Amino acid sequence: MPEGDTVYLSAKNLNAALAGAVVTRCDIRVPAFATVDLTGEVIEGVVSRGKHLLMRIGDFSIHSHLKMEGSWHLYRPDTKWSRPEFQARAIIGTAEWVAVGFSLGTLEVWHRDQESELDYLGPDLLGPDWDAALAAANLRRDPETPVFVAALEQRNLAGLGNEYANDLLFLRGLNPWRPVGTVDVDALVSTAFRVINLNKDRSIRSLTGDLRPRQTSWVYGRANQPCRRCGTRIRASQLGPTPLIQRDVYWCPRCQPDLERGRVQQ
Repeated sequence: MPEGDTVYLSAKNLNAALAGAVVTRCDIRVPAFATVDLTGEVIEGVVSRGKHLLMRIGDFSIHSHLKMEGSWHLYRPDTKWSRPEFQARAIIGTAEWVAVGFSLGTLEVWHRDQESELDYLGPDLLGPDWDAALAAANLRRDPETPVFVAALEQRNLAGLGNEYANDLLFLRGLNPWRPVGTVDVDALVSTAFRVINLNKDRSIRSLTGDLRPRQTSWVYGRANQPCRRCGTRIRASQLGPTPLIQRDVYWCPRCQPDLERGRVQQ
């Protein structure tokens, strides 16, 4: 699942291949931007902002968000793609490389000043301007919000997705429904920063430190399986800011007790 580390690594690889090169092919396969042609423009660079990716070309930025299924690939010219062409939503070519964005959840072409549309995002866990104190202060703004919901809110801190949020709460021993105002948010932010930075430069994400298949998560995606720490069966449900916006949530009822209700959540 694409999260902040996936986008960071995609931007890093794209930037290494494309920065400073001249665009020789520009094919944006979104109706609103299908006529955009940046051929002849210079690629200034590619950067990530939380779970958003910005490819800066001349006076424009190609803004993309991977959502659930998206990815950016790099190919040498005239080599076969690993995904079918009908899934390609953006193709940016240079003399040496072809960058293809497949199944991108969001794809827009902005004037550079429109990057300010991302100013609503909280501090980027993988950004050069990371501010732990501000991230913690943001988390404290709505103390009754369940900590799981608060951790996923990109306005608080940018880069965490469902996999990180679930395993992060396990690592801190926090029940997902616990109000964030009762949590040591400084410790939560510190752990989030540490674990996502450990993963930012590798293609296999692991929250456990184990890179073997099916061993990389503590609770995420492990409903009804034994907790790796205590053996208790992992629970699964859904939780979100509204009944219409729900995310899959996983927790160990023994390692993450519902302390606010004085009992273990069943």
